[in-house]
Amino acid sequence: MGVIIKTKITEEGLLIPKEFLEGFDEVEILKEDGQVLIVPLRSADPILQLGAQPVSGEIDDASTNHDRYLYGT
Repeated sequence: MGVIIKTKITEEGLLIPKEFLEGFDEVEILKEDGQVLIVPLRSADPILQLGAQPVSGEIDDASTNHDRYLYGT
């Protein structure tokens, strides 16, 4: 079984120890049937971001119109 802590809910909400969230960038909070579930989410795999911004500069449609820029068509 994992670590269990008991903590008070303040006017601002609930404080979750940072070490519980180490290695995560954000959380998803679900409330259903009187229960609250906090699910840590890892950031997206950087390899999936390849090609998202293929060029820098003033061109903002290089992914869509790459043939036009490469071959002038």
